[in-house]
Amino acid sequence: MGRQDRQSKIVDLVIERGSVHVDDIVAALGVSPATVRRDLDALSEQQLITRVRGGAKANASSGELPMRYRTSREWDEKQAIARRACLLAKPGSVVSFNGGTTTTVAAYELGVRTSSERAFTERPLTVITNAVNIANDLTVRPNVQLVVIGGVARSRSYELVGSLAKAVLERIKVGLLFLGVTSLDIQSGGIYTNNEAEAVVNTALVEVAQKVVVLADHTKFGQSAFANICSFDKIDQVITDGGTSADQIAALTRHGIEVTVA
Repeated sequence: MGRQDRQSKIVDLVIERGSVHVDDIVAALGVSPATVRRDLDALSEQQLITRVRGGAKANASSGELPMRYRTSREWDEKQAIARRACLLAKPGSVVSFNGGTTTTVAAYELGVRTSSERAFTERPLTVITNAVNIANDLTVRPNVQLVVIGGVARSRSYELVGSLAKAVLERIKVGLLFLGVTSLDIQSGGIYTNNEAEAVVNTALVEVAQKVVVLADHTKFGQSAFANICSFDKIDQVITDGGTSADQIAALTRHGIEVTVA
């Protein structure tokens, strides 16, 4: 197990239990106490947990992991969703991605596709994003015309947010939006994220998109997040994985949403 994956699992344990002892982590992960203590110290320095004598406890930041810790979670599911999603993009079209773990993987897969299919050489893809990590991945792709929405960067999601981002979005149109979310709430009929500034930009992306495709693995169903992006009536399609229940899929379908299981 790599350091990043191990530390992600440690934070998960802290969030789940509220507090953990070093011995609990040793038993759960099968690593040495010295390794656990070093990981706890590193996570504490990043303010992801609070270090206490003999272990650690959750703090206000623990529930919102930085991107580098979230990417490795449900990796197989995210990759399957991403590969299915990138097939929707057409040569010469305008596609947009917001920030997020699954959208990051989808953008990478689409970048690979544009480099391997001749049609994109003849008709390059235009990609609009407010995520600096996605922009970094795609800027080297010769068959992608990249447009980065300006704004203030959030270190946890790599997204650019604020008035600059909104101002740019008021002047463009997007054919296809791939949208990553924190929560897909069947009961309220809406999608959510944890940060209000991100939600504002994501809502603006939805408003300028002709087709909105939500990329959400099964863990996003039933999650709690407070900042609403939009209601289900703004969503055209959800691409998810086999862990999503039949009842959840049926509920989305009743809202007129096309559901694809990757």
